[in-house]
Amino acid sequence: MLSYRHTFHAGNHADVLKHCVLLHLLDYLTQKDKAFWYIDSHAGAASHDLRSDWAQKNAEFDSGISRLWKEKTLPPALAEYVALIRTFNADVADGALRHYPGSSRIALTKLRAGDRMRLFELHPSESQTLQHFYAGQSRQIQQQVQVQAMDGFDGLRAVLPPAPRRALVLIDPSYEDKNDYLRVRSALADAMQRFATGVYLLWYPLVQRREPRLMIDALKKQFAQNWLHVTLTVKAPAEDGFGLHGSGLFVLNPPWTLPGMLKTTLPVLTRLLGQDAQAGWSLDSKIQ
Repeated sequence: MLSYRHTFHAGNHADVLKHCVLLHLLDYLTQKDKAFWYIDSHAGAASHDLRSDWAQKNAEFDSGISRLWKEKTLPPALAEYVALIRTFNADVADGALRHYPGSSRIALTKLRAGDRMRLFELHPSESQTLQHFYAGQSRQIQQQVQVQAMDGFDGLRAVLPPAPRRALVLIDPSYEDKNDYLRVRSALADAMQRFATGVYLLWYPLVQRREPRLMIDALKKQFAQNWLHVTLTVKAPAEDGFGLHGSGLFVLNPPWTLPGMLKTTLPVLTRLLGQDAQAGWSLDSKIQ
């Protein structure tokens, strides 16, 4: 199914949670001089114009990044995240919010000379836009980044294990096809067999379907240790059963610093992004 375009949802509450954690993981990996790879199975566009017709259709950023934009006091992880998003809007008059980066562009800000990115995107328009963006970067970045128009689950098998034996892998499908929940489980099982020491960041939606819960329950049983699971709920589920009321992240081989960061950050996100009394968060982990 190729109808999904992330621009409709750019900068929403799910992006805020995902990208705050993504930044923390990137910062942790870059503490060591040894090179690493950033691998994105469903990369999407590199950047989103929040004034475009697609982004304005539901204006989901208004209940996401916009609610953090003018906050003066934020926990360090959120302050770093907002500061980074500001760099993508440095040329916008009056400090307004117009541009929101895709995950790969966030990762690009942390890339060092020896690091590499491998990006996969199946959607023809999205992959073409992604390829065009990186083709316009410097020669060094062009040498570091590869964009392939292919199924990201298949792409993971092609690149794991990476040469430096260090990597952050983001798995972020649309889940429009409910088979994605099963494919995630299969992809992570295969990835851990090929590359057991990688850091894997899985995003998923909180929706009124049983598939997300079954997927997470299965992953917790499949991987007995070295995982972290976090959810952020922003509102009560819709009575008609449709729509996103929150999102979750499942991290394999998380750094020991991640639980502490989230315990500080999640209450603030709940307060700022919560839309009704049902807003809340959960966090559990098994980290050696």
